[in-house]
Amino acid sequence: MVDFKKEEFQRYLRQMILDGFHREGQVKLKETSILVIGAGGIGCPALQYLTAAGIGKIGIVDFDKVELTNLHRQILYDEQDIGEWKSEVAVRKLQLQNPHVQLEYFTEKMGASNAATTIEKYDIVLDGTDNFHTRYLINDICAHLRKPLAYGTILDYKGQVAFFNIDGGKNLRSLFPEPPNPKDVPDCNDNGVLGTVPGLIGIYLSQMVIRYILGDCFWKNKLLLIDSLTMQNDILEY
Repeated sequence: MVDFKKEEFQRYLRQMILDGFHREGQVKLKETSILVIGAGGIGCPALQYLTAAGIGKIGIVDFDKVELTNLHRQILYDEQDIGEWKSEVAVRKLQLQNPHVQLEYFTEKMGASNAATTIEKYDIVLDGTDNFHTRYLINDICAHLRKPLAYGTILDYKGQVAFFNIDGGKNLRSLFPEPPNPKDVPDCNDNGVLGTVPGLIGIYLSQMVIRYILGDCFWKNKLLLIDSLTMQNDILEY
């Protein structure tokens, strides 16, 4: 049985009084472990909200170091963090945000040799990476291990969000069987990125994950399309 300290009850009180949440929901969050791969524009807000919500254990994978060009969108970091490992800085700051969450970090690049052994230790995976090779590697391992995978991408002012492998649902290859040629896909270094767009995607992913932990499988086999310019969202069923 999960025990809550008095301070934790006070910390989570405003969400615990929600219909469909209550103490039982908070227990589910505390019993869940999540691996966030990529502590950048999408991963930062997701990490902050999942930590604040009271997820029991969060692992953070990122082999990049903080750069000045990150700071307009990766708001977990500041100028004093430049040159440090993102994942290490993230753990340090998130632990201050919520000391009741168990946090660990990995600075190794995620590849075929280490991805499966890391992913299998967690209940849910959140993909905040920025390249298709890694996205498909993560997808294939999660599909094989039957791990729920929260997935988000951005391009210009638009974003996509999906939740794969939930309740027997489909995965990324059901939507896009093969990754595109990297030469045909611009990234934020080429096209630029407005800081609020990955922020939106990270928050949507956090919401999907929390609702799933509470028993909501609404996003099974659905792709959310977000246009931040028009503030319109569309849902594609697949």
